[in-house]
Amino acid sequence: MKQTKIIATIGPASFEVEILCQMMEVGMNVCRLNFSHSEHEWHAECVAHIREASQRTGKTVAILADLQGPRIRTFVKEELVLDISSEVLLVEKDAVREEEMLCIGVDQPHILDQLHEQQNILIEDGKIILQSIERQERGWLCRVLTGGVVKNHKGMNFPGAQLALPVLTPKDERDVRFSLQHNVDYIALSFVGRGSDLLALKKLMKEIDPSREAYPMIIPKIERQDAIENLDEIIREADAVMVARGDLGIEVEQSRVTLLQKEIIAKCLFQVKPVIVATQMLESMMENPRPTRAEISDVSNAVIDHTDATMLSGETAGGKYPVETIRVMADIIKNTEESPYDDVYETLEMRVKSNYAHMVRGVYEFARSNNVRAILATSTTGYTAKLLSHFRPEASLYIATENDMTHRQLSLVWGIRAFLFPEEKNEEHLVELLTRTLKEKEIIQSGDEIVTVSDTTVKLQRVK
Repeated sequence: MKQTKIIATIGPASFEVEILCQMMEVGMNVCRLNFSHSEHEWHAECVAHIREASQRTGKTVAILADLQGPRIRTFVKEELVLDISSEVLLVEKDAVREEEMLCIGVDQPHILDQLHEQQNILIEDGKIILQSIERQERGWLCRVLTGGVVKNHKGMNFPGAQLALPVLTPKDERDVRFSLQHNVDYIALSFVGRGSDLLALKKLMKEIDPSREAYPMIIPKIERQDAIENLDEIIREADAVMVARGDLGIEVEQSRVTLLQKEIIAKCLFQVKPVIVATQMLESMMENPRPTRAEISDVSNAVIDHTDATMLSGETAGGKYPVETIRVMADIIKNTEESPYDDVYETLEMRVKSNYAHMVRGVYEFARSNNVRAILATSTTGYTAKLLSHFRPEASLYIATENDMTHRQLSLVWGIRAFLFPEEKNEEHLVELLTRTLKEKEIIQSGDEIVTVSDTTVKLQRVK
């Protein structure tokens, strides 16, 4: 089985229960809901479909709610054709006049006051590029560096600008409330700039529902220059991290994205935080049944870098081949993991220095030196499972938990196969139940050597 997990964005192409069942069968581990699109009614039905498909297939999947964040978008009354070297006026949305042809509105207030001369403005992922040349009474006069057709409600980026934007918009707050009501497992926070942004989301969740025992885990999306500069503190506050290469490739030099991906993954491994590589991994499969060779290489390299998960966006949300795309990604992952190129030859270091972390490292070393088939452990919160996963062992990792949310959340973590035993609290009994279940499912067999961990007791044993 593959160890690297697959996150798939759910959309019109993958909304139906039958399609979701097929996606789960071929390797989908986490379903992403993109709150930049669709209304709550649609997302509620989608959650119901995901849970029905999970029940039908017997596959455990997590649900990730991805907040839109303070996305800045264009406002034009009709499509606007811009020729290279022409000039256009950039104004606030409310200042757009009916009779003006060469005028683009910005839908977020106070953005124009934060710009400077020779500021590049990218529209629709950089398809159109403007440069500010003169501050005028109503806005900024800009020169067109790359022409094209400006459409309404398209994303705008301002690379290098230090924009003071709220990390949580009123829409985000409504979406967080919805996410809590529907018991999602992860919430992804867009356009994070610093660690305190994550604390703001944690505070909001507690204000919305102070009586909850556990909250969705928070995933900051690294997609801004600010986030790169404050990367260590963001990872410290995060439960997992997403390398959001789409906006990141616009906010920084695109030639740096691959190197930043490797840096972010390495830092997440060091801090024992799951990490996701996202955006355009198999983009061509939106239209074609086969990926490009470059896309295959991209997925393989993310696996070799030891990412926990790879993510699909439009490929499964709106593409022609959602099931085949997951099957292809799973095949790439399995072939890469079977090769020697993603093997760990030296024990990976980690920032965590507690006695318990040292004990878990000892479990890994013990299992490695004895060349065991599997490591079986218990984990109520998922912490033990993540520590074991950190070392990327060759032995299979099986986790017993009595916590339903932990059971689903571990679907995102590299190499973990989690089993739920909701009525059992005793750790030793959990391990016994897990061993019996794995043997009944013929995952392990009589004669296999395994390592079991319950409380702080570690045993090397042969399956009877």
